[in-house]
Amino acid sequence: MIPPSRDPLDVQRTGTHFQIIIVPVNTAFLERAIELAVENARAGGGPFGAVIVRDGKILAEGVNMVISTNDPTAHAEVTAIRNASRVLGAFHMPGCEIYSSCEPCPMCLGAIYWAHLDRVYFGATQREASQSEFDDSHIYEQIALPPESRLIPMIHVASGARALAPFRVWMERENRIRY
Repeated sequence: MIPPSRDPLDVQRTGTHFQIIIVPVNTAFLERAIELAVENARAGGGPFGAVIVRDGKILAEGVNMVISTNDPTAHAEVTAIRNASRVLGAFHMPGCEIYSSCEPCPMCLGAIYWAHLDRVYFGATQREASQSEFDDSHIYEQIALPPESRLIPMIHVASGARALAPFRVWMERENRIRY
């Protein structure tokens, strides 16, 4: 187990308020994520790395594998989440934290929320990443727009009750597992 450092501040939510408090933050885990990112960039991959931690131990690691797999979803955070899911045998990860070499993009942020990770620590900001041609700002801008106003046309094809059939079947299942 890597001992925690107490330098960084952490923001805690209490009800409807936020307060800044000092909590143990293990910067060694962030250093590992950055080390993975550097190694991956040297090997020809994207310059991103992530580790998922539980109980002070690295549970899973991931690097950006977009180029090597031709998979645009194979970002470091998503790869780490996939690896942690295999280790845990579960897709919810309460009690786990993710340390990423860079602030997560919108897709990775969505994956982090779906995985129910407790906290995200990151190195470089999205603004800093944009200076190296990794600019996600347009995606954040697009998400804020109504679907019909986005650059990629998003067309709601009204299908009435038929479009809702998968959800009805889902809700009828007694053994469904909530996401």
